[in-house]
Amino acid sequence: MNLGISFAPLVSDIILWSAAATAVALTILLLASRSRGAFVRVAAMALFVLALANPSLTREDRDPLTSIAIVVVDKSASQEFGDRRQQTEAVRAALAERLGRIANLEVRFVETGESGNDADGTRLFTALTAAMTDVPHERVAGVIFITDGRVHDVPIDTATLGFAAPVHGLITGRPNERDRRVALVTTPRFGIVGQSQTVTYRVLDQGVPAGTAQVTIRRDGETIDKRNVRVGQEVRINVPIQHAGPNIVEIEAAPLDDELTIVNNRAVVLIEGIRDKLRVLLVSGEPHAGERAWRNLLKSDAAVDLVHFTILRPPEKQDGTPINELSLIAFPTRELFQQKIHEFQLIIFDRYARHGLLPILYFDNIARYVRGGGAVLVAAGPDYASQTSLWRTPLESVLPAEPSGRTTDMPYRAKLSKLGARHPVTRSLEGSQSDPPQWSRWFRLVDARASKGMTVMEGPDSKPLLQLSREGEGRIALLLSDHIWLWSRGYEGGGPHIDLMRRLSHWLMKEPDLEEEALRLTARGRDLTVQRQTMAESVGEITLTAPSGKTRILTLSEGDPGVFRATIEVGELGLWRASDGKLTALTNVGPANPREFTEVTSTTQVIGALTDATGGASMRIADASGALTIPRIVSVRSSDTYRGEDWIGLRMREASVVRGIGVLPIFAGAIGLLLLIGALAATWAREGR
Repeated sequence: MNLGISFAPLVSDIILWSAAATAVALTILLLASRSRGAFVRVAAMALFVLALANPSLTREDRDPLTSIAIVVVDKSASQEFGDRRQQTEAVRAALAERLGRIANLEVRFVETGESGNDADGTRLFTALTAAMTDVPHERVAGVIFITDGRVHDVPIDTATLGFAAPVHGLITGRPNERDRRVALVTTPRFGIVGQSQTVTYRVLDQGVPAGTAQVTIRRDGETIDKRNVRVGQEVRINVPIQHAGPNIVEIEAAPLDDELTIVNNRAVVLIEGIRDKLRVLLVSGEPHAGERAWRNLLKSDAAVDLVHFTILRPPEKQDGTPINELSLIAFPTRELFQQKIHEFQLIIFDRYARHGLLPILYFDNIARYVRGGGAVLVAAGPDYASQTSLWRTPLESVLPAEPSGRTTDMPYRAKLSKLGARHPVTRSLEGSQSDPPQWSRWFRLVDARASKGMTVMEGPDSKPLLQLSREGEGRIALLLSDHIWLWSRGYEGGGPHIDLMRRLSHWLMKEPDLEEEALRLTARGRDLTVQRQTMAESVGEITLTAPSGKTRILTLSEGDPGVFRATIEVGELGLWRASDGKLTALTNVGPANPREFTEVTSTTQVIGALTDATGGASMRIADASGALTIPRIVSVRSSDTYRGEDWIGLRMREASVVRGIGVLPIFAGAIGLLLLIGALAATWAREGR
C-alpha cells in the first residue's frame, strides 16, 4: 500500500496563485512589523489557501510484478560448425535451471536464425525486439544471448534498446578456431556476351600464419583457371561471358588442415550475360507472297541488327539490264561471305537459288562457317527442288535433307513429329495439342529425304517439313515449304508463326533455353525446381548437392513431353548444384554469398562494445579443449556493473500494478469546516487579548 497526497483546486490556477501570493505578501508584512498574533494570522491564511487547493489523501493498493529475463538462443547455420550446437544446448539447460531458482523472475527463451528464416545473416536483436512487444521496459531485468558472436544487427548504441538493463553474450565455439575464406572485392553484375569481365578477390586466413593457397575458378561448373595465390593479396581474374542469362562464377580455395568449415572457401559471383546486337543476314531470292515474313519478324526484335538483301530479278527474266544498274544497293558478296561472314550470328536464305551472284567458293565458306559455330536457316520453295538448288553447291555437306526434285502441291496441315513433340523449338506450340493441329492449311511441300539431324515437323505422308541438324560447332535448319506466310496472314485462323520462327532462329543462335539436352535449377523463395530437358523417353536420377556439401538423390517425373521435373523445399542458403553424371546445373538460393558464412570463427568482439556499455559481459563458455565454464547468475538491485570473472548479473526491478485507489479530501465535509472555523476562532481569540 502506498500513501500520497494530490490536489484538485476549487478555483482556476490564476486565482489560486494570486491568493497564495497575497498570503505570502501579508505574511512578510506581518512578520516584518512584528504584529501581535502574526503567526496565528499566517496559519489561518495558509489554511484558507490550502482549502482552495483542495488537497486529498490518496492510498494505492499495488501488487508487485516479476522482473523478466530474456534468453535469446542463436540457431543460425554457423552454430552448426564444430560442437557449437552441443554447447548451446548445454548452456541453455544450465540457464533454465539457475534462472528458475531466482525469486520473482520470469524467464523467456527466444530461438532465432532457424533455416526457415530468409533474413541474410544472424539477427538476434531483431528477434529480441519482436519478443519484447508485450514486455514493459521497466520490467526487463536483462538479456542473455547464447551465440557464436557473429551477429549482424547489433545496435549502434544502447539508447536504441529501449530498456536500462544489462545485456550479456555467452559465446560458443573455441578460441583457437582456424578458417580460410574467399572475400570478394569487386564483382560486376552484367557483362556483354562474347566479352570478359574482371572479378577481384582475396583469400583470407584466420588462426594461421599467412601463406599461399591454391584457387580454382569455375564458370557454370567448368574449370577455367587454377592458380596459387598469396593469402591476403588482391587477385584479378578475367571471366569470359559465354551466354545470355546468369553466368555463375565460383572461386574456390583449397582447405586448411583442421579448418572449421569449408563452406566459405568458395565465393560465388552472378554475372548476368547481356547479348549485344545480334547480326543476322537475310538473303531473299525469288520474290513470293511470303517474302517479308522473315524480315518483319527480325525487324520487330530490338536485339537484332538485320542486314537484308533481295534478288530483284529472277534468272529466267532477262531483259539486258546490267545487275549493277538494277540493284538498289550493290550486293557486297565478297565482303559478306568472305571478309565479314563470322560477324553474323545467323544467315537466312529465303527461297534462294543459285543466280550466279555468289561464286561456288562462297558456299564453301558458308559451310565452313557453320562447322565453326555459325548458323544457317534455309526457308525453301520450289527453288530447292530445281537444278539451281542450294543442294547442288558445297553447302550440300551440311544441309540435312536431299531434294528429290519434286514438290507436293496439295492442301495439308503441318504437324509435329514424335521428336517434335519433345523438342523445345516445337514443343507445346499453340494448337498442336489436337489432331489434326488447329492451324491453317499449307499447299506446298518440297519432297526431300532426311539424311541427318532430326525431323520435328512433318507434312503429308509423314514427309519431313522442318529439319534441324548440328554440324560441328554450328547448326543448320531446313524448312521445306514457303507457305508459313499463310499463318501470318491469318488464313483459316492462321497458326503460331511468330513462336515457331522466333524459337527456330534463337535455337540456331544457341539460346540456352532451347537446348535439346539440358539440366536446369531454378529457385523461387525456398522452393528449388530441378528440370531435365531431353529427347529421350526417360532420365536417370539427379544428385543434388547443398552449399554445405550434403547430397540427396532426386527422381524426376515427366510433365510436358521431354521435360522431367521435381520440386523440393530447401533449408540452406547458398549455391546448389545438380548433376546427372553428364550435365551440371547451378543456382543460388538467397544471397549469392550469405553473410552467415562470410566469417565463421566465434568472437566476443562484435557484441562486446554493446554489452560493456550496459554493464554486461561478453565471455566465452569453452576453452581451447572444449571444456565448458558456465557463469553463475546473480540478482542485483542496482549497480553500474553486472558482471564478474565467473558471474553475470540481472537487475531486479520493483515494478508493480495498481489494484485499487482510495481518495480522502482533507477540506471536504466536517473536517474541512472544523479546520477553517478553528482557524477563524484562533485568530479572533488572539485579537481579543
